[in-house]
Amino acid sequence: MNSSHNSKPVLNTLKPALATGPILTALPPLSLYIHFPWCEKKCPYCDFNSHQVKEGQQGFDEARYIKALITDLETELPRIWGRQVHSIFIGGGTPSLLSAKGMNELLSAVRARVNLEPDCEITMEANPGSVETEKLAGFAQAGINRVSLGIQSFQDEQLKALGRIHNGEEAKRAIAIALQHFKSVNLDLMFGLPNQTLEAAKADIETALSFKTPHLSFYNLTLEPNTYFASFPPKLPNDEEIDAIFEQNLALLEAAGYRRYEVSAYAQKDQECKHNLNYWRFGDYIGIGAGAHGKISFPDKITRQVRERHPETYMQAMETKGNALIEAKEIPSKDLPFEFMLNVLRLTDGVDTVTFSERTGLTLNVVSKALDEASKKGLLDLNPNKLKATEQGLRYLNNLQELFL
Repeated sequence: MNSSHNSKPVLNTLKPALATGPILTALPPLSLYIHFPWCEKKCPYCDFNSHQVKEGQQGFDEARYIKALITDLETELPRIWGRQVHSIFIGGGTPSLLSAKGMNELLSAVRARVNLEPDCEITMEANPGSVETEKLAGFAQAGINRVSLGIQSFQDEQLKALGRIHNGEEAKRAIAIALQHFKSVNLDLMFGLPNQTLEAAKADIETALSFKTPHLSFYNLTLEPNTYFASFPPKLPNDEEIDAIFEQNLALLEAAGYRRYEVSAYAQKDQECKHNLNYWRFGDYIGIGAGAHGKISFPDKITRQVRERHPETYMQAMETKGNALIEAKEIPSKDLPFEFMLNVLRLTDGVDTVTFSERTGLTLNVVSKALDEASKKGLLDLNPNKLKATEQGLRYLNNLQELFL
């Protein structure tokens, strides 16, 4: 990561290969990501930019942080002028620690500054341990229309092992409350948990399915660097046991009418997450807040940004410089194929072949060698009009993606 603190983005000069004219004939859809960096307790598996609030006090200055977010958004407006925002995602940390009043102030400020599509999807992540009926009603009134609940498991023993602050009954209560206030609710579930059995994994999925939420995320616990679990790894199921859990629960999900549309995402008909689909289709997104990343396309270049990670440093930078960027650069043309494939090959339907040129400005022949190799290895679908992983390609996704490095 670049450690420079320039107040203005420093973009690389265009390479000769890209200097002959515009590389993009149309700009992709645009989303907005807002990062809330605090949580009540840091989970031992979490590698996200989250900071535990101090016990016995709120631990963060809500008004100050919201003001910084609004200023941050304003600095982005010249880069996205005239474009509509089709989805907003408020992630963390635990955004549900915000007050309903604070959420309303934030979303009102966003609506006053950017042009939202009429059916804009506005998602907030929530921890079942911080869900209250009155508060969720306030979030819905503020404009949140989709909630993603970090359930992970319904079993107290597993939740304790994962360092979660809620228990199984609180998880069920949170789902019931969320379903009263939001038309779309996602449940995050994990598998491959410490000492998890096939039966326990099945019970988790069956409990989740009983609520009939329109969307489920079902992903494998991995030991990420710089986490507590990386230093003190728990006993996890072996690869064969994890495969058995996945195959069992995939069958249960499909039988219940959920379609796997991305490596870890399952939805009922027409209930896919618009915001995440935009990421996976190599769309654009403004990223505001501590540690937020952004990607914005222009006719002649595609740029990325990264902001200060620590909330205090972020707020100070916004207050003193009006800018919290620590990195702002153009993506070199040689990196675009990998960045594109890293995302789109996660989708079970893949994308139309023409999307590669539309979103990168490059011709498909720059990846022809990698496409041939992936096809020969059985990792890529042979349909010439699709860029789509096979079942084997989805199972060995890292191997497939690496071919485009």
